[in-house]
Amino acid sequence: QVQLMESGGGLVHSGGSLRLSCAASGRTASINAIEWNRQALGKQLELVATVNTDGSTDYAGVVKGRFTISRNSARTMQYLQMNSLKPEDTAVYYCAVTGLYYTDSASPVAFRSWGQGTQVTVSS
Repeated sequence: QVQLMESGGGLVHSGGSLRLSCAASGRTASINAIEWNRQALGKQLELVATVNTDGSTDYAGVVKGRFTISRNSARTMQYLQMNSLKPEDTAVYYCAVTGLYYTDSASPVAFRSWGQGTQVTVSS
């Protein structure tokens, strides 16, 4: 299916910026939607940003206006530009994709793939 690898996390001061990258390999042409999710310590997984199948984007209210999700045309890279970072943005960030491909026997296979996560820490 698709394998994902994030990079770009780290430690930044409040108000700073980071750009997360996610490299995709495998059946990248089958990717439809892409996401960035995050999970803070002791909290539930939170959907941060999405590029939908039609190319439209959606953002969680708490990051809207500060974060920008994007991808390249080949669908091999996706990014999350994070500006005006706050301590409450501290979390492990995961990229994810959903897609559909067809087997040799023309059977559809829907998939969802996740990266391993990258830590983002914002100090006050």
